[in-house]
Amino acid sequence: MIIDRFRVDGQVVLVTGGTRGIGLGIAEALGEAGARLVVSSKVERPEAIAGLKAKGFAVDYIQADMENPAVPALLIEHVVALTGRLDILVNNAGIAQHGETETFPDATYQRLMAVNLDSVFLACKAALGPMRRQKGGVILNIGSISGLVSNIPQRQVAYNASKAAVHMLTRSLASDYAPENIRVNAIAPGYIDTDMTRGGLADPVWGPVWKQMTPMARGGTVEEVAAGALYLCSPASSYVTGEVLVIDGGYTSR
Repeated sequence: MIIDRFRVDGQVVLVTGGTRGIGLGIAEALGEAGARLVVSSKVERPEAIAGLKAKGFAVDYIQADMENPAVPALLIEHVVALTGRLDILVNNAGIAQHGETETFPDATYQRLMAVNLDSVFLACKAALGPMRRQKGGVILNIGSISGLVSNIPQRQVAYNASKAAVHMLTRSLASDYAPENIRVNAIAPGYIDTDMTRGGLADPVWGPVWKQMTPMARGGTVEEVAAGALYLCSPASSYVTGEVLVIDGGYTSR
């Protein structure tokens, strides 16, 4: 049955930045589909892990600051030592920073790139070893519509550049490793109602512009993104690789 192709029973999934927002939603969706979850985040949120366990999911938590370039490889190594394998990697950890380019602090730029781009590259690099040994795997990177268009009215050149790079990283990895049964895709969310964007959606200047630019005239939900993630991580998308799935209420159609 087609519905069975959305199951990931027993597969080991690592979700970075998985204790809130989109990351937590993806972890929940994959847990409902039968995955063995490993969730990481910089800030420990025991209530999030307790919530996943209360739903009956098999889940472990690993604290990990992805800004540290040594951490992605250590995280993957820890997951494989803990579970014996890694079937699905979801690179969700990320930060957002706005500001005028002329006065944008160098340290802020470097931190943004370290988390949003470098950690994704390093985690993918580390995951390839176990996935190649297993003769297959799935990588899902979380990009953004900001990697496709220049959002307004906020100024966010560095953030946009980091997400555009994630999209190209995704396509290049997919091309290189498709012969080894490793699929690599990305999701480009629009304005999703999470802790990260809630302030902007409520802002009296930004919020109305964001909604006016979105044909569906609202922010998206975590569940709407998680459903797309489940598709891309499951056998339902077995012939899909190198794609950037846009989930934005039509924002990029204008």
